[in-house]
Amino acid sequence: MSTGDCVFCAIAAGEVAAEKVLETPDLVGFLDQRPVFKGHVLLVPREHVVTLPELPARLRDPFLAAGQRLATAMVEGLGAQGSFVAMNNTVSQSVPHLHLHVVPRTKGDGLRGFFWPRHKYADDEERAAYAGRIRAALEKS
Repeated sequence: MSTGDCVFCAIAAGEVAAEKVLETPDLVGFLDQRPVFKGHVLLVPREHVVTLPELPARLRDPFLAAGQRLATAMVEGLGAQGSFVAMNNTVSQSVPHLHLHVVPRTKGDGLRGFFWPRHKYADDEERAAYAGRIRAALEKS
């Protein structure tokens, strides 16, 4: 796959629309189109990197720091009790571009093991509202 064929590269470049919640020169965080729970964010490096072992050393700390900020934003911005943070490398990686899932969690929310039910947003306005709440929480951190 060339980077021209990568949807996450296209989102990072602004060529494909996504509800972005975090942007730095090296990273982009945006709402998952098929969220496990509303507010589910994918964090990606702008540079096309397929797996965690391939992530350049200069991006390791910024990537993890952004993941920490997003996990905090789940609680402060969405009122979640915590978060589920995960990534796949090759196996079960639906888009071959490194991405960290940051999912808001609440006790009793029904997520068990690795079965990930999906919850749709009612409409674009609801999606934008969730993104706005996460962005607002990120601005405080």
